[in-house]
Amino acid sequence: MAIALALRLEPTLLFRDPRATRETASSADQVHAAMGEHEVARFRSMGLRVAVDEPYQHFRFSGRADIVAWRLEPPSLIHIENRTRFPDIQQAAGAWNAKCTWLGACLAERYGVKRWASETHVLACLWSAEVVDTLRRHPETFRSLAPDSPTAFEVWWSGGIPASGQARTLVLLDPRSRSRGVDHVGLEEALADAGRPRYRGYADAAERLARG
Repeated sequence: MAIALALRLEPTLLFRDPRATRETASSADQVHAAMGEHEVARFRSMGLRVAVDEPYQHFRFSGRADIVAWRLEPPSLIHIENRTRFPDIQQAAGAWNAKCTWLGACLAERYGVKRWASETHVLACLWSAEVVDTLRRHPETFRSLAPDSPTAFEVWWSGGIPASGQARTLVLLDPRSRSRGVDHVGLEEALADAGRPRYRGYADAAERLARG
């Protein structure tokens, strides 16, 4: 206390049981988990090979991909990063860019593929008014991060195989839409107010998912 006051710092005490298990933000994020479950169920129902929280490393770049699904004939990969909100856009952008740049090559080597004929990266955001507001306040940032239309994602989502090449796209997703028709919209649709957000914000989504 004396040192903190001498340095003109506000003293703060934290009380934590050292025996308690420390949860990461993603492991405690039930909405994030529900989005992943929705995507994995969809891809597995199509007979795709799927990996969850898949690690990768390229020299000093390393991390984990939320969801990846792939076919070997023709060699095609889809990678999905789920975002329930954007407390730090720059941090999210850095992680996204690193994965889009290095993940495909790392997984191709791991799965015995020379190169992916089709490689799709999807920034899947919770379809909430809170996220839509973030997109509208930073539209050019998100257009830069995800410049492509959601066509490649929609081809995968319907059980098809996209044309060759790489795509980076953004969609807003509702993980509760198995029986409610359309479960996603693209970035430009969200910016143009096409489709009312399914949730007010993260807390609303968490409450509804908890109720089942």
